[in-house]
Amino acid sequence: MIVPGIWNSGPDHWQSRWQAERDAAGVDEVVRIEPASWSDPEPGDWVAAISRAVAVCAEPPVLIAHSLGVLAVAHWLRDGSRPAAAGAFLVAPPDPAAPGFPAAAAGFTAPAARSGLPTRLVVSDDDPYCSVDRAVGFAATLGSGVLRVGALGHVNVDSGIGEWVAGRALLDDFERSL
Repeated sequence: MIVPGIWNSGPDHWQSRWQAERDAAGVDEVVRIEPASWSDPEPGDWVAAISRAVAVCAEPPVLIAHSLGVLAVAHWLRDGSRPAAAGAFLVAPPDPAAPGFPAAAAGFTAPAARSGLPTRLVVSDDDPYCSVDRAVGFAATLGSGVLRVGALGHVNVDSGIGEWVAGRALLDDFERSL
């Protein structure tokens, strides 16, 4: 299940490419959240969108979140009434306390509780939206394993990673561990 960041992920983003790849192969049904507030995100709307998307999955899905989607998943995980998920693959969390955090997303906060399901947090060494130390702290709060991927910026289109084959391998490894 795809949980993009603010403004959704465009067609060149690795999340969209992975979704298109799986859809084309007909291997897995891929669901993407559909909040009403892509450009002016509200945590409650995004949490509800995650619950709706998980609820339509035939089996508990693996959530694949990027950027603000990571914080949305962290909020969703705090809700004890949520539907079941198999795990969460969390990539490039932004730091709500950092100067570059979008003002439009001011309602989102840093992870504040253990996840209650298997998670992996993927961290770039030079993410302009979150320091490594802060991201590792988020992982500790969530009880998440940390995967440092070197200098990949915000692990997005601007990073020049294309379909992010190495990330796909990390996701495959995580899914096998579940």
